[in-house]
Amino acid sequence: MSERHPRPVVLIVTHSNDNESIALVMNAVAAQGGVPYRFNTDRFPTEIRHCSEYSGEKERHMIACEDDELDLDTVSAVWYRRIAIGRCIPEAMDLQLRRAAIEQSRATLHGMIASLDAFHLDPVHRLRRAENKQLQLKIAREVGLTVPRTLITNVPEAVRGFARECKQGMIMKTLSSFAIYEQGEQKVVFTSTIHDKDLEHLDDLRYCPAIFQEQVPKALELRATIVGNRVFTASIDSQRSEKTSVDWRRDGIGLIEAWESYRLPPEVENALLKLMHALGLNYGAADFVLTPDGRHCFLEVNPVGEFFWLEKHPGLPLSGAIADLLVSGKGAV
Repeated sequence: MSERHPRPVVLIVTHSNDNESIALVMNAVAAQGGVPYRFNTDRFPTEIRHCSEYSGEKERHMIACEDDELDLDTVSAVWYRRIAIGRCIPEAMDLQLRRAAIEQSRATLHGMIASLDAFHLDPVHRLRRAENKQLQLKIAREVGLTVPRTLITNVPEAVRGFARECKQGMIMKTLSSFAIYEQGEQKVVFTSTIHDKDLEHLDDLRYCPAIFQEQVPKALELRATIVGNRVFTASIDSQRSEKTSVDWRRDGIGLIEAWESYRLPPEVENALLKLMHALGLNYGAADFVLTPDGRHCFLEVNPVGEFFWLEKHPGLPLSGAIADLLVSGKGAV
């Protein structure tokens, strides 16, 4: 096994088309005395070489691209951001063989990450567990967070009955994020309002369950980014236009400069930290609604949620906080 590098080495697992948050954190890691190494997973296995060898007394682990080689035994922290295995494997390859190549590459990469004796922000198995919306809502209620009336189902009649209980209206959203492609163009699936006429056309639920929630009135929408034991919150007035009233992401770029700093009440912030601890996470991006009567209503937490625009507007020091964890190798859980 190799000796540790004299400076903390941070492995950043991402892909070539990831956004500017990678550069922000890499610069912050370097400023704090660490050595950042960017691993673009879309270039594996076609362009990036990997070897893990267990032979007698010899054990060796490395990844390399061109002349840039990293001894994985020197890694002190891992930031698991994004993964895009096999994008460079030729599309013209036999479909079954291509699928097998991608799965073998994914298994290799996940095994490599899991075997690293380092601080993980956050371990992959915890990320996958924390993505479950039912688990989030269950724990959120247990720690004292206010959550909307919610139904997750594939039963049309249950939805109709639930709609009658939601006096202020009802919205529908998916249990996981995905996009639909029409003629090669990506169509993002947003949260949408359910109208009375929609209740007559719910047969597709037998193929695809969904989340239904009461439509909570909004004074502001909040994004609380948790980094270790620190919570950085920003607010947006999504009700300024009809387009963003249900889902601010419908005009996320148009609203990007309108975000403002916000401070969650201590009891809400503490409950949020309890939720993160129960999920075993040091990082997450949580969404809340502030209602006109002052309630903070928890919607969900994304364990790998975005933050880069909040570094600009309203200037939250998120990349520095992330780098603090990675360089120190000490998290809250």
